[in-house]
Amino acid sequence: MPLPPVTSPAVTLLIADDEEVTRSGLRMLLDAQSGITVVGEAADGVEAVERAQSLRPDVVLMDVRMPRRNGIEATRQLLAEAADPPKVVVITTFENDGYVTAALSAGASGFVLKRLPVRQIAEAVRVVAAGEAVLFPAALGRMVAARPLGSAQALPHAALTGREEEVLRLMATGLSNPEIGQSLTVSLETVKTHVGNVLTKLGAQNRTHAVVIAYESGLVVPGFAG
Repeated sequence: MPLPPVTSPAVTLLIADDEEVTRSGLRMLLDAQSGITVVGEAADGVEAVERAQSLRPDVVLMDVRMPRRNGIEATRQLLAEAADPPKVVVITTFENDGYVTAALSAGASGFVLKRLPVRQIAEAVRVVAAGEAVLFPAALGRMVAARPLGSAQALPHAALTGREEEVLRLMATGLSNPEIGQSLTVSLETVKTHVGNVLTKLGAQNRTHAVVIAYESGLVVPGFAG
């Protein structure tokens, strides 16, 4: 008798946005996507933290411009206080939103634009739930270039090896670990080791934060393509 197919549990999602129409629309559309279950909503940053702590979703889709507490502070608090914090995906209207870069520096795993097709937003949720990052290198480069270089001294003191700098540059192009391994002709485990070393040396929350630091330090410049 054949065994039933193994199915992965659905990714649980909390949507935080101060516009009720946006929240309701995203909930209806994302709840209908395969592999995603929306478990709750929040109308501001304070509620986002409270609901995330009680509902324990896998991912929070976090607007950045919200009352009482913005998405940057909410992200920072969630990642600092939760024993097993959710992944955070920032959702924004504008590609050049300076709040997004700050949220990524606070530990968000990536960002999406509200105008994207819902299937792309859903895929971003699945990707970060699986431990990867959602990067749009061109947009991220423009955002970093438009703000002060707050981490400009981080990289010179990080003592990255030549190979680790190479891996960081490839991370900044949006490549996944397997793609980096193919590019450098090294094993996946070797790439994971290099990525781990980069995050530790930079004091980065995750690979997205490391890429922000790479842009801010000048190691990677807007328009870099590998």
